[in-house]
Amino acid sequence: MPDLRLERRLARGLAGAPRPVLVVGVDEAGRGPWAGPVTAAAVWLDPNRVPRLLRGELDDSKTIAPERRVALFAALTDCAQDGRAAIGLGAATVEEIDALNILQASLAAMARAVSTLEAVLGRRADAALIDGNRLPRLSCPAEAIVKGDGRSLSIAAASIVAKVTRDCQMARLAARHPGYGWERNMGYGTPEHRAALTRLGVTPEHRRSFRPVRESLSLTY
Repeated sequence: MPDLRLERRLARGLAGAPRPVLVVGVDEAGRGPWAGPVTAAAVWLDPNRVPRLLRGELDDSKTIAPERRVALFAALTDCAQDGRAAIGLGAATVEEIDALNILQASLAAMARAVSTLEAVLGRRADAALIDGNRLPRLSCPAEAIVKGDGRSLSIAAASIVAKVTRDCQMARLAARHPGYGWERNMGYGTPEHRAALTRLGVTPEHRRSFRPVRESLSLTY
């Protein structure tokens, strides 16, 4: 289960930093889907005031049932309202994904999430823990943590926020583009989604740089 040991270790190495030291966790959702944006979240948790519920249940969002993710998202939002946490969101559009590639777009979304969080906090983050093995360009020191959503409580929180936020975005896009099942598959390449591409064609929300979408486009010409 994730905990705050990584956050505390990083904080101890920041001699001279303002107090409280702000070590934030960052994660993204939506690198693999064929449609929709990639969404990132940055979360700061007050290490002295994290509710027991979150300490005991936060984990990699992919391992948590959807209804439980929504409940944890609500708990994190409540914490942000009373100062026990802070949340920042960032995203990269389909156009950016196609222009930059999905990795660079994901890193850009992470950087935007940290920038939003810093605006919420009214100060620069002192350090960031990034899920994965690549670092976005940030104004603070950062450390990449492979499978960090299973090790760092802050990254796990960011994982939940990014996933629930993106799921809601895809549900809204599904209402505008019915038939692809995005409210269920979140834009991933399920058989339902693949069949809809053949039947209905490519929408403006599809990532044209992804091979199945590109192949579908070629069949229309």
